[in-house]
Amino acid sequence: MRPKIYPPDELTRSAERAKQPVVLTIAGYDPSSGAGITADLQVFAAHGLFGVSAITAMTVQSTQGVAAVHCTDPAWLSRTLECLAADLPIAGVKIGMLGSDESVQAVARFLGPPSHRPPKIPIVFDPVLKSSSGHDLLAAGALKRIQIELLPRVTWITPNWRELEVLSGEKIKHIDQVPGAAQRLGKRYPSLHIVATGGEAREPVDLLWSPGGSVHAYRGERVETTSTHGTGCAFSSALVSRLVLGDQPTDSVSRAKGFVTTALRLAPGLGQGNGPLNLLWPLTERQSRVDS
Repeated sequence: MRPKIYPPDELTRSAERAKQPVVLTIAGYDPSSGAGITADLQVFAAHGLFGVSAITAMTVQSTQGVAAVHCTDPAWLSRTLECLAADLPIAGVKIGMLGSDESVQAVARFLGPPSHRPPKIPIVFDPVLKSSSGHDLLAAGALKRIQIELLPRVTWITPNWRELEVLSGEKIKHIDQVPGAAQRLGKRYPSLHIVATGGEAREPVDLLWSPGGSVHAYRGERVETTSTHGTGCAFSSALVSRLVLGDQPTDSVSRAKGFVTTALRLAPGLGQGNGPLNLLWPLTERQSRVDS
């Protein structure tokens, strides 16, 4: 199944017809705005959604890599989440970099038992373990808490192959091994949708494992560019945006993949390393049509 590329107006039409939905991102802060909180907020805006955020960690980084990480005080993180939830009707949640064991615990506590959560609120977890430059972004010991406390509470997870290996315990060297790893992880968490992203493979194929065992493949195109900083953040944020807008699971994955493909194609070419994507392309493309 190939990703569907939709014109800019198609991305925001359903949000404009109703009161603007609110989406929460819980992630780290990237001062270069290629990934993390600031990138997520751009994706939400591009889909006509209102984004709010809770920062789990401050990073020192640029397009050339991550130099340092400082995790947020978990009590401060908890207060932020509680403050936002008490005021705003959150329609969806994206979780990215968590950084520490205490932050994982704070987020799991905030989400509460799955039985107490409205069933229509999608919770998408992008399991950020390392930066693309190889810097560890999750403290030792936090992975076990993710497996015990967080994964039972989220509805979607978007690991790349390396992350799926860690979470499932299955080695992956070829795409044919991805369904088996997803199946093993899915059996542990029966309510979980798993999107194994294959952007690092020669042919970028993503696989969706749905509760019940069905598998959908999404074959994409490789965009030759060095502007790849934050592709995982962009995909998971686009995915939760499509789910909030009411798309079915299979269409949500397809449209999110199409959104990222266009963002890669229109990347501005900034920085001396792996540059950012053009995450606001639906807004700038629409403005270009208005101006012309």
